[in-house]
Amino acid sequence: MQDATHFIPILTTVLAFAFTAVLFTHWRRKPAATYVLWWAIGLFTYGVGTTTESLTTLFGWHPVVFRLWYISGALLGGVPLAQGTVYLMLRRRTANALSAVLVTYIAIAATFVWLTPLDPTLVEATRLSGKVMVWQWVRAFSPFINVYALVFLAGGAAWSAWQYWRRGATNRVLGNVLITIGAILPGIGGSFTRFGYVEVLYVTELLGLACIWLGYRWMSADRAPSVHAAQAAA
Repeated sequence: MQDATHFIPILTTVLAFAFTAVLFTHWRRKPAATYVLWWAIGLFTYGVGTTTESLTTLFGWHPVVFRLWYISGALLGGVPLAQGTVYLMLRRRTANALSAVLVTYIAIAATFVWLTPLDPTLVEATRLSGKVMVWQWVRAFSPFINVYALVFLAGGAAWSAWQYWRRGATNRVLGNVLITIGAILPGIGGSFTRFGYVEVLYVTELLGLACIWLGYRWMSADRAPSVHAAQAAA
């Protein structure tokens, strides 16, 4: 009998794709808001990752699903969301340059993930873990990605919360605090997967997504001026 937590990604997937639709609609209303498009892409890849977890729970382990899980989770992770914050906070030229570097880096890493042999003796029927990859050095690509996402997504939200606190914009402070928490939680869960506790990741993915969506809704309802030039212009 499977652990009940293995079914959590099904709910997370529904929420992730629903949130993707909300953000995509937001971007269609404001095409100049490139940061929103990146956030929409980030929520879509988030949903792809939890879809692979859901498929594993429902139908069992499959090599293609595993590879997609690792690419969408360990490599992409929160990077597209973080890149949205990069476009929000930094100059367009800088953001474009960082995007080019990231896309190249992830493409190389994803190629190795797709090519690595998998050890069938380490496969667990309904659990996903990077330990099945024969080329364990491939896992060394993910720490850089995780740090980048943490710095720009969680760090950017925390910095924004500080700026809004100085201006007395309480709702935007709370919204950014929620996004900061939401950005950190999946990273904590991801670290547990290295020790075989994928169930922790399933819980933190759901809680993290809920925090980010709540933070987004909280700030969307606030009419206080933005501290970010890109947001004010859009």
